[in-house]
Amino acid sequence: MVFSSIPFLFYFLPLCLILYYLVPFRWKNYVLLAFSLLFYAWGEPVYILLMIFETLSDYTLGRVMDRADQRPAIRRLCLLLSVLIDLGCLGFFKYADFLVETVNALAGTTITPLHLGLPIGISFFTFQTMSYTIDLYKREVAVEKNYFYYLTYVSMFPQLIAGPIVRFSTVNEKLHARAITFDGFVDGGLRFLQGLFKKVLLANTIGAVWELIKSSAFTMGPAAASADASVQGIVTSLQTVLGPGATISVLGAWLGGLCFTLQLYFDFSAYSDMAIGMGRMLGFHYLENFNYPLSSVSVTDFWRRWHISLSTWFRDYVYIPLGGNRHGKWKQLRNMFVVWFLTGLWHGAAWNFVLWGLYYGVLLAFEKDVWGSALRKLPRILQHLYAILIVIFGFIIFVFDDMTQLGQYIRIMFGMAGVPLVNSTLLWYLRNNFATLIVGCILAFPVYPWLRAKLQKRIDLCAGATCHAEETAFAENHPSDAGSIVHGNANGDVTAKSHTSSAKCIDHTNTGGSIVAAHRIVTLSTVLTALGYLVLFLLTTAYLVNDSYNPFLYFRF
Repeated sequence: MVFSSIPFLFYFLPLCLILYYLVPFRWKNYVLLAFSLLFYAWGEPVYILLMIFETLSDYTLGRVMDRADQRPAIRRLCLLLSVLIDLGCLGFFKYADFLVETVNALAGTTITPLHLGLPIGISFFTFQTMSYTIDLYKREVAVEKNYFYYLTYVSMFPQLIAGPIVRFSTVNEKLHARAITFDGFVDGGLRFLQGLFKKVLLANTIGAVWELIKSSAFTMGPAAASADASVQGIVTSLQTVLGPGATISVLGAWLGGLCFTLQLYFDFSAYSDMAIGMGRMLGFHYLENFNYPLSSVSVTDFWRRWHISLSTWFRDYVYIPLGGNRHGKWKQLRNMFVVWFLTGLWHGAAWNFVLWGLYYGVLLAFEKDVWGSALRKLPRILQHLYAILIVIFGFIIFVFDDMTQLGQYIRIMFGMAGVPLVNSTLLWYLRNNFATLIVGCILAFPVYPWLRAKLQKRIDLCAGATCHAEETAFAENHPSDAGSIVHGNANGDVTAKSHTSSAKCIDHTNTGGSIVAAHRIVTLSTVLTALGYLVLFLLTTAYLVNDSYNPFLYFRF
């Protein structure tokens, strides 16, 4: 079950919230646990046993570690066993077949892969369980004595399958006592809807364009001759739509990269928005996971803004324990490459993910020690261009797990595949998707927060202007009191007390004027916002009912 589906939106989530709000607080975690396990079992019921095994082992080892407070050897043993169990489960289910296929390719062996199904979200909840035992060992969190509360933390459905990676330290207090308010419900609901709109109306729509462009790279033109046979016919209507002689162009390939970048950003950040929103509705406060990464001015800046929970996890649990930057430049570079190798591998069991991670490791190293200072001196627009081109190319590496297709697509991007720079096919893509792409590019920057800040500033200015105008009017009508009141403002309570009636009059007038002036703007913006959300929700629902393209991109995680 995915968040952007009719069963989740109209059955699962409403029923969960109704029961959650109805029961007393002592039962809320158990209601949440029951719905979380149901959510996970919807697609993979057998892997609930794996989650229970991991959580039960970490919970038990955590209790032993806590009781052995003055016995460091036992504490280290518990930590080691916990990490081995967690990484062992992750490695077996996610990387066993990858290892077998790699050995077969290098050694010429014929070992039969296990063809294991990957438990959805295993990379996320494994990192969460590891963070608990590591933080417990470092004495940064208190032990959780209720196993079902701990299982609730790990399995909580808002963040289970697509993050953000929630550390136990973020929610441990909320598991035992949290405020569940109407304001939290409203704020969380609006945040959830924002994510839903991003996923369905932007990510899915732009993703469909990417699928068309990607398919055309291997089913038409010079690249088609060497394409894998399984790729042929992915989109059977391409020749009909674009004409029998249609080919992909160089800029068309870059447009495809831009489309996938926008799709992945809006899709991934939308899941984080929906998770954060549902967390708020349930009384939890998850940390932000994205901060407009496509507005970055460097690769370093990008990784401060993209998938923040993963970046900080690797920083705190891998990079810093390895020594960080404390032992010289060469060891720092070693630590960086270990982190980025593991970051790439975390995203998927394929060599393109490893290559993607090392690609960023190299770029970050060069930014730090070679061209970083020169980059910061460039005009801001060139810094943005530098960053976005690197990110787009990086996501092309990310998306193709077939290295042959990756090589073919890169050759097209750099004009080495015998395709034109621009052609009518590119113009067709732009003409039919121009509005969506423009909206996507604009919303990838912090436009919405900027507009909200402008509106709030307008309200504040209006209220301030009203106060000033009415104070002036009062001074003109009561000249004998005006100076005293100004004097009172400068000298505190003594003078103010001698003009109580005048002060009350001004306070009443100012307050009333401010409310009247600001209330109209607030009311208008509230009505327009409510109508906008309603229209977008109806459009989203219509899309989900009528369109079958609603991909879940995180099956590798």
